[in-house]
Amino acid sequence: MNKTDMAQKLAKQTGLTQTVANDVVDAIFSTESGKGIIAAELDAGSKVTISGFGTFATKDRAARKGRNPATGQEINIPARKYAHFSPAKGLKDRVVE
Repeated sequence: MNKTDMAQKLAKQTGLTQTVANDVVDAIFSTESGKGIIAAELDAGSKVTISGFGTFATKDRAARKGRNPATGQEINIPARKYAHFSPAKGLKDRVVE
């Protein structure tokens, strides 16, 4: 499923027009700068918790040593921040069934 499919299902289930449903999905999930509720909260260092679904948060990965697989040469991999999703128990249980 992609964003367009999600917007179509949202429009069908809620009676919204396709245009409004697209705007709602974009308002929540967009990754463009200054848009997207979830991405904006993660940029600000906040967590987004959707009860029964899961939590979106950021995590830090420490700098570490790695190896270039082509040459075997040791390389330095810099520290970085990344987005993380942790599913809630309700979602985990539903997917397992």
